[in-house]
Amino acid sequence: MSRISQIDLDDRNLPPPTPEIEQERRVAIFDLIEDNSFALPARGERAAPEGPYHLGLAIRDKRLVFDVVSEAGEKAAEFHLSLSPFRQVVKDYYQICESYFTAVKTLPPSQIETIDMARRGIHNEGSRVLQERLEGKAEIDTDTARRLFTLICVLHFGG
Repeated sequence: MSRISQIDLDDRNLPPPTPEIEQERRVAIFDLIEDNSFALPARGERAAPEGPYHLGLAIRDKRLVFDVVSEAGEKAAEFHLSLSPFRQVVKDYYQICESYFTAVKTLPPSQIETIDMARRGIHNEGSRVLQERLEGKAEIDTDTARRLFTLICVLHFGG
């Protein structure tokens, strides 16, 4: 099965998240476990271990680390991605989310919808960047990339 069955975020060295960030995290993990597409390509002659996979996400030494293990506990893959391509889109995403969370409390639905559309656009850009960065390392669909991007933002929150 080409999917993620468990996700662990290494957030030990991060400050406690805000209630909004914690909610984003819970929703992203729940949605990912419910429905995702995650496959590891073969490496030369060696086939990738079969899923489902347990995925560990962390930021170490200013790099985004994907640690992929089979359900049997076999190391399936580990890759480290530079955070540089994500910095601006994560910053933009946090700014628009802050506007959205404020708007929900005070603005009429039409204005909230406009901000939410901008938020979705930035989120889509982040998921596109993630898919590009994972090319040749892991195959993921757009919805999986969107949810993983949310978790990357959660990790960036304290980084």
